Amino acid sequence: MILKHTDIEIPAEEPFKNCKLNRKGYAVALTSIVDSYADGFVLSLNNPWGTGKSTFIKMWKTHLENSQYTTLYFNAWENDFDADPMVALMSELGSLTDQKTDETFNSLIRKAAVISHSVIPGLLKAIAAKYVDTEVLGNLLTDAGKGASDLLRDEIIDYTKKKNGLVDFKAELEKYIKEHTNGKPLVLFIDELDRCRPSYAVELLEQVKHFFSVSGIVFVLSIDKAQLGNAIRGFYGSEQINSTEYLRRFIDLEFILPEPPANVFVEYLYNYFSFDEYFRHVDRNNNELSHDKEEFIKYSNVLFTFNSLTLRQQEKMFSHARVALRTFGTRNYIFPSVFIFLIFLKDFHSELYKKLVLRKVTPQIILDDLSKVIPTNIFKDNQHIYIIVEAILIKLYYNYYSEINYEAKIYEKDEARNTKLLIKPYTDSSEGFKNFINIIDHFNSRNGGDVKLSHLLNKINLLDNFQNL
Repeated sequence: MILKHTDIEIPAEEPFKNCKLNRKGYAVALTSIVDSYADGFVLSLNNPWGTGKSTFIKMWKTHLENSQYTTLYFNAWENDFDADPMVALMSELGSLTDQKTDETFNSLIRKAAVISHSVIPGLLKAIAAKYVDTEVLGNLLTDAGKGASDLLRDEIIDYTKKKNGLVDFKAELEKYIKEHTNGKPLVLFIDELDRCRPSYAVELLEQVKHFFSVSGIVFVLSIDKAQLGNAIRGFYGSEQINSTEYLRRFIDLEFILPEPPANVFVEYLYNYFSFDEYFRHVDRNNNELSHDKEEFIKYSNVLFTFNSLTLRQQEKMFSHARVALRTFGTRNYIFPSVFIFLIFLKDFHSELYKKLVLRKVTPQIILDDLSKVIPTNIFKDNQHIYIIVEAILIKLYYNYYSEINYEAKIYEKDEARNTKLLIKPYTDSSEGFKNFINIIDHFNSRNGGDVKLSHLLNKINLLDNFQNL
């Protein structure tokens, strides 16, 4: 059984073959934009962390390469140990050529040294040693050694020389790109920018804008704009910085990957984590268990949709659920919707989950807290499943709570033996909470009606022994 989701295999010939989110169309559309604006621009893919941006750009990168584009992938987070992004970016550009004697690249390095914040020998050692012939490197280091620190300091102070150096660098960069990209723009992907140190993220953006914005380069920034905005404000030490306006200086186009329908990803995760290994062994002759699979899938779809969970969050919840299911036997009651809802509470509403575990508060307090968690804009088609979740959760909690609070009651019977609630549910808008009461009555009449919430909590908390399923 798989515990952790691994990176999707991306076949070179058909990069979107294993994409379960139907995102190939977005790559085709974005490629047409690159075709239309081949002179170069900066595109941002703006989605929260955990929505599959990195996987998408790796698939798109391969798609572009199959269309004869030259591409580079730069993981900013993995490179922010370096003080100067110029070094890392130049290193990536150097990978376009296998010729250590490439004179254009050697010239590009010399011009980069003039405008770099780094001391020239440091820049050369980090980059040129990998791509430049050792004899050429020796000559460069000899020249650089002649007062390198003074030379660089003079160039920085002398605005005119530095400005001219920038012009020369851009011209040489444009020439270098044209020599190595088959007449098409170079597409350079910068991933994980929002996870970098604030200083590195801002410096990288500044250098992309001022040093590398030349004809023939398309930059694709994979970002979470909200998190990157926090980094920008942190770098400048002011909450008053308008990060959106700041980013507009660098980004020409913004694209947001549309979220896939919840049912598409739920089905994928269900199969990926092999849930059928459990559900196919459930006692189908027991009518109360026979629809567990369908209920689990249906409520997961509803839960993920209404709470706008990212793909990564959905994945983590399903991984946890699959591990917990290993502690159930084939005849155990899992109350599927309550089971996955409890995992959701554990991950995203830990205080409420803790109250359920400790059973120190009344069922009504639990209901009051649930009212803040369950969405108010439930579609009519999904309202009944939320009533089921609320009713069964409270009944399970009551069974658990009443072990130490013997006099507690959540309902009573009138003279006609009709159930009268002593609590106020929030999901049921029917007169007298009729729907909620019907679920409670049905639950009490079935096998498992006396099950305590600890039955689920212990398994979710992995306190029970593992089975073979």
